[in-house]
Amino acid sequence: MEDLARRVVDVAKRMDAAGFAPTKSGNVSVRAGDGMLITPSGLPYAAMEPSDVVAMDLDGCAYSEGHPSSEWRFHAAVYRARPDAQAIVHTHSPRATALACARRPIPAFHYMIAFCGGADIRCADYATFGTPELAEAVVAGLEGRKATLLANHGVVAIGASVEGAFAIAGEVENLAGQYLDLLAAGLDPVILDDDEMRRVAEAFGDYGKVG
Repeated sequence: MEDLARRVVDVAKRMDAAGFAPTKSGNVSVRAGDGMLITPSGLPYAAMEPSDVVAMDLDGCAYSEGHPSSEWRFHAAVYRARPDAQAIVHTHSPRATALACARRPIPAFHYMIAFCGGADIRCADYATFGTPELAEAVVAGLEGRKATLLANHGVVAIGASVEGAFAIAGEVENLAGQYLDLLAAGLDPVILDDDEMRRVAEAFGDYGKVG
């Protein structure tokens, strides 16, 4: 447990340093037995220690000190729905969040979209933060995917490890920036077809695999 908590904090600090978590936004968790370890609510990442990470079950009962992130419900819902997900990273990274605020998914304009688990990156429906409705929207957005935008909110990525989930969240931000640059230049991105995206996914093999 201590090593998992340390890795959660390490990734939370990396998320903060990358500019993916303005004003303490976002959260990080990892599956732990039948429950999870999740970053606490309201604590700046720079000040966070492994002892601050909250251990809890998937019904919302914490069995360590501290208050879990207000978004614990969607973390729990994803772990229930996706046995392959071992970790979750939620960011408010600026370029991906800009697209999410336009409720615009990211199509297969680049083959690295496949790194995020499918032929596109969906934008999940909007719901108020911290609610069961948002949890449902996140699970739907992630169906068959490793990442989803959240309408008017941010990004959720899952991985086989907390480091892997962070890598996927970082790639979402990179792709969002490239897509926004194309749109800003008035260019029409050429979209790769489903057959090509399947070939790319097969070529990746275990690269970035969840589970």
